[in-house]
Amino acid sequence: MSLATDMSVTLRLPTRTLFEGKATRMTAVAPNGAFGILPNHVDFVTALVPSVMALALVDGSEAIFGLDEGLLVKKGHSVVVAVLRGVHGDDLGSLQDTVEASFVQMDEEERQARSALSRLEADMVRRFAELQRPQP
Repeated sequence: MSLATDMSVTLRLPTRTLFEGKATRMTAVAPNGAFGILPNHVDFVTALVPSVMALALVDGSEAIFGLDEGLLVKKGHSVVVAVLRGVHGDDLGSLQDTVEASFVQMDEEERQARSALSRLEADMVRRFAELQRPQP
């Protein structure tokens, strides 16, 4: 493997790609603590806990993301992060507000979906019970 000055980073959500670009370093948080990755870091896989992930981009700027639990895979000069929920923030102050608003909305949507699924399941059980009744 050759020495590189940057690495390709992809941040994926279940429904879309939140970020794709080049970075010179990144920080994230695993269940056993915070860690950093540079382009020539050894390959590894780790779980991620709800936290902030920061990327130093090749243009000198920084990108920060509020993440839910997920998985990070570093292979070669490529890092792929898959998380259940994530948002991009401009700075740490606004990121907290964005995370709270987005995750609360997602939680409400998930609650409504679970409620609708429960109603469908109950209706299906009721219909099966009706099918099992003897016909007069």
